[in-house]
Amino acid sequence: MTDVAISASESPIYMDHAATTRVREEVLSAMLPYFSGAFGNPSSLYTVAQEARKAVDGSRETVARCLGARMSEIVFTSGGTESDNAALKGVAFAMRNVGKHVITTAVEHHAVLHACHQLEQFGFDVTYLPVDEYGLVDPDDVGRAITDQTILVSVMLANNEIGTIEPIPDIAKTVKSEAARRGQGITMHTDAVQGAAFLDLDVGALGVDMLSLSAHKFYGPKGVGALYLKRGTPFEPLQMGGGQERQRRSGTENVPGIVGMAEALRLAAEEKESESRRTAGLRDRIAAGIRESIEDVCFNGHPTERLPNNVNVSFEGVEGEPVLLGLDFAGICASSGSACSSASLEPSHVLLAIGRSADTAQGSLRITLGRDNTDEDVSRLLSTLPTIVGKLRAMPSLSAAGGTQ
Repeated sequence: MTDVAISASESPIYMDHAATTRVREEVLSAMLPYFSGAFGNPSSLYTVAQEARKAVDGSRETVARCLGARMSEIVFTSGGTESDNAALKGVAFAMRNVGKHVITTAVEHHAVLHACHQLEQFGFDVTYLPVDEYGLVDPDDVGRAITDQTILVSVMLANNEIGTIEPIPDIAKTVKSEAARRGQGITMHTDAVQGAAFLDLDVGALGVDMLSLSAHKFYGPKGVGALYLKRGTPFEPLQMGGGQERQRRSGTENVPGIVGMAEALRLAAEEKESESRRTAGLRDRIAAGIRESIEDVCFNGHPTERLPNNVNVSFEGVEGEPVLLGLDFAGICASSGSACSSASLEPSHVLLAIGRSADTAQGSLRITLGRDNTDEDVSRLLSTLPTIVGKLRAMPSLSAAGGTQ
C-alpha cells in the first residue's frame, strides 16, 4: 500500500492517548510497595493490613481534594466503565419507584449508552438528545426533555472521539432549576474520563452529583477508577459482598491501583495548565499542517471548545483502517475512534450524530497527544500522513477493479 516505513533509527510515536496512557514513573514508584511489602487486605486488623488501609485512605483524600469533594463521596471502582454503569444503574434502581425517565445524549461513550439500553430492558424510558454539528448539547434541549418522571441526566464532560467539551455547568444549572421548579429530585452525572488530564474537575463548579474517572487516561494504571457520589444521592449498589467502600462497592480494594490513581490525578492537577497549553500548540500545528497538505478533509468536533490534545479528521474517499495501518507501518500509533469499538466495522455513532455520512465517518482519524509528544513527532506525522492518504486515493476501488462489494 505504501512505502512509508519506520527506519531503524526512529522510535515509534504514540498518538493515541485517548485510548490509554503509559504509567508515569512517579506513579509506578508509588504503587510498588503495595504489591509486596504492604500487601495486606485493608479490611484486616493487623499492622500489614493497616498499612494498606492507610494508603487507601490517603489516596481517597487526594482524589477528593482534586475534585473539591469530601473523602466519603469517593468510591473506588475498576475503571470508567464500572463507574458509568454504577452511576446510571445505581441511581435508576434506587429511584425506580419515583420515576423511570433518564436523559442522555447520542454521543456518549458506549459505557453510558449500553447501560441506558439495558435500563430500557428493565422498563425505563431513555431520551437520547441530539447534538449540533460540533457535537455540542444544548442545555435548553435538556430542560425541555425533563418530565415529571425524570430521575437522572447523564452528559459527558468531553467527547472521547471528537474532543468536544460539553457545557456541563450550564446543563447542570438547567437540570437543577427545572427540578426545583417541578419539586422533584433529578441527579446529574457526567462521564469525565477523557477530561481528567486537561479540564477542571471541581464538582462544585461543574454542578454535578456524580462524576466518573478512569486512571489509565491520565498516566495511572489500568483497572482502577473512581466515582464521585455526592452525599445524599440515592444509590443502590450493583456489586454486593463484603460491604467495602461504605457499602457502595463490595470487593477487596485494589490497593496498588488506588495509590497509583491518586498519584496520577495529583500530578495531572498540578500540571494541567502548562500541559494543556503545550499540547494545544502541537494539536493546532497538526491541524494546520493537514489543511495545508491534504485536500478534501473535514475536521470533526468544536473548533475551540475542545480538548487540547485531540485532532479528529475525516479524509474523503479514504477509509480509516488503511490509514491507521499505513501510520503503524511508519511507526505512528493513532486511532480511527473509540478504542473500545476499534474492531467494529460500523461507522462511529458520534460522527453520524454530528451529521457526517457513513462514508465520511469510515474515513476518520483520531490523533490524541500526550506528555511525551514533541515537535519532532508532529513533523514526522505531517511528513508521513499526506503520502499515505495520497497513495490510498490513487488506488483503484474494488468495484472499479471488478471486485466484489
